[in-house]
Amino acid sequence: MATHKATRAQIDSGEAVGIVAAQSIGEPGTQMTMRTFHYAGVAEQVPTGLPRLIELLDARKEPKKPIMDVYVDEKYEETEEKCRQIAAQIQAVMLEDIGKIEERLGTREIMVILDPAVLKERKLDIDDIKAALKKFSGGEVHASGNEVKISFKGSTLRAIRRVTNKIRSVHMAGVKGISRAAVLKNGNKHFIRTAGSNIAEIAKIPGVDFKRSYTNNIMEVNRVLGIEAARNAIILEIMQVLESQRMDVDVRHVALLADAMTMDGLIRSVGRHGLSGRKAGVLARAAFEETLKHLINAAVTGEEDKLIGITENIIIGQTIPVGTGIVKLARRI
Repeated sequence: MATHKATRAQIDSGEAVGIVAAQSIGEPGTQMTMRTFHYAGVAEQVPTGLPRLIELLDARKEPKKPIMDVYVDEKYEETEEKCRQIAAQIQAVMLEDIGKIEERLGTREIMVILDPAVLKERKLDIDDIKAALKKFSGGEVHASGNEVKISFKGSTLRAIRRVTNKIRSVHMAGVKGISRAAVLKNGNKHFIRTAGSNIAEIAKIPGVDFKRSYTNNIMEVNRVLGIEAARNAIILEIMQVLESQRMDVDVRHVALLADAMTMDGLIRSVGRHGLSGRKAGVLARAAFEETLKHLINAAVTGEEDKLIGITENIIIGQTIPVGTGIVKLARRI
């Protein structure tokens, strides 16, 4: 019985899977809203619906609002305090978070008054802070107690103001790119949700279960884990968008789209700079935007169109190679 059911579920030879998948995703896609979704514990508004779908299909280098779900080792999952300690290690600490920055333009100095409690909590050493300030400020750095003074000779007031703004965001501790890390509860287990993404650095934090941690940045997944993981992430992200809008689309349509986007070993966008602009046939490429460019390039290079696709056969009026159109009959004379 199971074998019979599997056989009936197979796709017939010649089935136009591409256009069926396009229609199955595109038709409910027109009903999507422009809503954003507020993730509990993270201040950012994360796009869902149409904006997120466009973000994925355009293969943007960075999502508008990257987030991560970071899971801790199973032995720590039920201990909220331990999870908060790990979250504190993850959240990036900038200079302005650990002290007060004052400009003394009369003497051409910048004073950084550090908070001893924050230094102790974050396990930061004043020598590390001095080294960072020397690197980013370009001035003479002197430390006394919990105060660090940066002196400038011959610098304009505008240049000092630029340095002040620059050193505010000097990274001192935590994981770069993570502006916030909040501990959330799922049942009796805890996990950490972050605003910002840096999956490679997360793996180095003690107590983090890297195998279960996840980011919504598909490009980062590709860089760190490879194209197969990125393909799975594309499927997961698109299905989350569709399901959040209560749209019932078969996952196999989405899988076909993800396969097409990643078949070259790179993540290609769906559009003239990606899949549509890289079709095998000249006429197929010319049929979708930038018509003149594709025809001129093909003429200059002497490119030949083998007429193996759907679009080019429609253009010249031939039977398309889909369904019964793939059947070739020869009559014996």
